[in-house]
Amino acid sequence: MAEQAAAAPTEPDIATKPDAAGRHASPTLLRFLTCGSVDDGKSTLIGRMLYEQDFILDDQFAALERDSRRHGTDGDNIDYALLVDGLQSEREQGITIDVAYRYFSTPKRSFVVADTPGHEQYTRNMATGASNAELAVILVDARKGLLPQTLRHSIIVSLLGIRHVVLAVNKLDLVGFDQAVFDAIASDFRKFTERLTIESLQAIPISARHGDNVSSRGARTPWYRGPHLFEYLETVDVGSSRVTLPFRMAVQWVNRPNNPTDAKLHDFRGLSGQIASGIVRKGQQVAVLPGCIKTTIKDIWTYDGSLDEAFCPQSVTICLEHDIDISRGDMIVGLDLLPGMESELRARTCWMHTRALSAGKKYFLKHTTHTVQAVAYDAAKNVTRSTVVTVYK
Repeated sequence: MAEQAAAAPTEPDIATKPDAAGRHASPTLLRFLTCGSVDDGKSTLIGRMLYEQDFILDDQFAALERDSRRHGTDGDNIDYALLVDGLQSEREQGITIDVAYRYFSTPKRSFVVADTPGHEQYTRNMATGASNAELAVILVDARKGLLPQTLRHSIIVSLLGIRHVVLAVNKLDLVGFDQAVFDAIASDFRKFTERLTIESLQAIPISARHGDNVSSRGARTPWYRGPHLFEYLETVDVGSSRVTLPFRMAVQWVNRPNNPTDAKLHDFRGLSGQIASGIVRKGQQVAVLPGCIKTTIKDIWTYDGSLDEAFCPQSVTICLEHDIDISRGDMIVGLDLLPGMESELRARTCWMHTRALSAGKKYFLKHTTHTVQAVAYDAAKNVTRSTVVTVYK
């Protein structure tokens, strides 16, 4: 299949029903990441966000004060980066190595944030953190401007399908909150992203260490009229584009409880997975790929019971009217726009291995929720960034 709809790991199902335009009417979950070059302030920004929103318990803050005296990089002041840089090697070197996830919520929204490393050696970890994100906060050191790693992370963000970006121009306190510096960096970044697939871009001047424009408007940037970072994250709409796409759900698990003491569960057979896009309803006609067998949705189940309809990114169990041979990796799709069926696909890849991708070699390819074998070859020897992959089930 040319189209993939990989089901991400499930998270707390706190999404709410979208309106006709695909927008959510009440608090939703926003998955975002912080990325950018090394030492641009990613961990410090997340730590500052947690601190200013009172998400740090008293004992955690006491430990942070002790750790700041021992490992801090800001003299006698609190080093907020230590809230997310927990590995001993990270604290010794003052860099982020592994992806750190933090969960928090406000009255308007819930968040899952991935703090990703900026060092070139750990770019693959950044790609891991970006794989389930819906928005990227790309940090830039105001003193250094756009660096090669900044641009590399931006390309990976676009490649992985993240369409909403915040350009956080950090450490403005070190350049005297100069508007000209901010404007120049924002202009250069907008020109660079013209070649990328990005739907929305918001540039925000910040000082993560001192909190300017993080959760409140900074008095030292009177020339900036836009939203502060928290204000933007609480209001940005990232779900409408996926909700309005055709229905797609890859089967993660065939659910057969076989409980002989419960009549409802004795012959129960459901197909569990996370909805990758679109909306599914009871009575809706669907097709099961790759066989393209048509059937009808009989029931939709979640932990809270039966639903009349469900939408991405909810995790559900679907029951069908007909008994069809379905296993992990098959895809249930709506009939309005069927995906193409191909054994060969052309792909632009983000290759992280020290050995280069070689034509003619066999590789494993993660396709929806199962793994298949594939052989890579060059479509044309003079095209260096194009790879054709033949897939074998």
